[in-house]
Amino acid sequence: MCGIALIISGIRIDLSSTLVDATSPPPKSHQRLEFSVDDLKAALRRRGPDSLGSKKLLLHSNNPTSIDDRQIFSVIEDRSSSLNGKAELLFIGATLQLRGLYPIFQPFLDSSRNALVYNGEIFDGIHVGSHGNDGEVLMHTLAQCCSCKSHNGCEEKGRSSVVDVLSSIKGPWALIYWQDSSKTLWFGRDALGRRSLLVHWPTEDDARFLLSSVSPPSSLEQNLDPEVENGISKLNFWEELPCGVYSLSMDVSELDRCFVGELRKHEWTNAMLMELIKWERIFVEPTTENCGFSHCETHLGEHNIHSACSDIISESGPIPASVPCSMSVQRVLNALRKSVMQRSSLHTIFQAVICGRRQEEIAPVAVLFSGGLDSMILAALLNECLDPSYEIDLLNVSFDGQFAPDRISAKAGLKELRGIAPLRRWKLVEIDSDLSNLTSETKHVMSLINPANTYMDLNIGIALWLAAGGDGWVYEGVTSSNDVDQQRVKYISKSRIILVGSGADEQCAGYGRHRTKYKHGRYAYPALREKALK
Repeated sequence: MCGIALIISGIRIDLSSTLVDATSPPPKSHQRLEFSVDDLKAALRRRGPDSLGSKKLLLHSNNPTSIDDRQIFSVIEDRSSSLNGKAELLFIGATLQLRGLYPIFQPFLDSSRNALVYNGEIFDGIHVGSHGNDGEVLMHTLAQCCSCKSHNGCEEKGRSSVVDVLSSIKGPWALIYWQDSSKTLWFGRDALGRRSLLVHWPTEDDARFLLSSVSPPSSLEQNLDPEVENGISKLNFWEELPCGVYSLSMDVSELDRCFVGELRKHEWTNAMLMELIKWERIFVEPTTENCGFSHCETHLGEHNIHSACSDIISESGPIPASVPCSMSVQRVLNALRKSVMQRSSLHTIFQAVICGRRQEEIAPVAVLFSGGLDSMILAALLNECLDPSYEIDLLNVSFDGQFAPDRISAKAGLKELRGIAPLRRWKLVEIDSDLSNLTSETKHVMSLINPANTYMDLNIGIALWLAAGGDGWVYEGVTSSNDVDQQRVKYISKSRIILVGSGADEQCAGYGRHRTKYKHGRYAYPALREKALK
């Protein structure tokens, strides 16, 4: 996870071609929020602790009708005093480095005067070598793109457009890219919105155009009054940028020689990606004969379905032949396994992390772990994908000490994981907290989840924030199957990759009640569907 930002001033931006309403005056409560560049850098630094950099691009022209390539662009360090009426683009990049032989610093700049800040991972679509860095490779690839004003690429010259390149990336990303040859700013986020990018559109009160991975706490005014309907924040300075690719083409006004920018949103050019976005679910009613778990339960009697599923995720061998949908199940597991493998792949950068320490003491990958279905499957698959010499941190949050349901299920899950993978060093990190003592952290977490601003957002956000921090307790001698006689010591996880399984309960409309409905309804799928749709 990296942090990226851009602050544009001195440019009049035309938003008329987008869905943004640029004509209506802002509410009176929308006063200009003052936060310094240092505030923004501090917020980004928490997302990218390995390096933090900034570059200013100054735009100026003596030509009233066009932008002269020799005059428009200059790059200076972030120590400039005043703009003297010139337009400015300030790029900020903070890096959490996962790949590459050598330390990487953002923003990326090349000899063609292009600039890039990038937060993402490339798993496929663009080749990144085992010793390469995603950002560097992407910068080189974008530099080869066509700079035609149509932004459609130059097929006759064999050159792709920026949209083509971004549409080909398989993996989560958000970026801000200056293409100097076309005097165009590109920005956006992947089609599934897996990396955050906030935007402040220019308003009458604040003409700046800002993009950022996260909002600084000082840009958030809070109102913790429960009477505020469905929310906490009374001021939304930021909006979440809708998924997609955007361009801001620069030019100079013939009338007043001011810089103007035309904003456009572009369609994805990857047919498979478009099909995924427009995917329409269809209703399929399975029969008892081809419903694997029903068939499995018929053969196993009252034996828990979980036991059959355990065979799937264990190291004992293939899925039992008694399950007729084993091929479908195996396809899903293979896809999950591939996904976990790609996300937990240890690249050369980790050599710097383990320098001076024994490899078996390192836990480069952690799992947000409740002991539930999602986290158990992820942990079991991670065990298959990760070199057995590494530890795996299981991060568990409790607001009720050892008596919380998630703490109890996490300990039971840990015991099961040790049973299927006894050679792995599993480390259950017990993160204890009290909601009543989190008042001081509330504003910080609200800035992290902004513009989401409901109490439900806050509750979920605090739990995830505490878990991802990895600051808790472990038992010494965690390879033992019994922690009763072990000493509980302070521990902070240093994992750079954290896996989280979320949404299965919601997507499946709950899974505990599925079991109950199958029992009482004798596998009546219409009854189950009726219950799920309520």
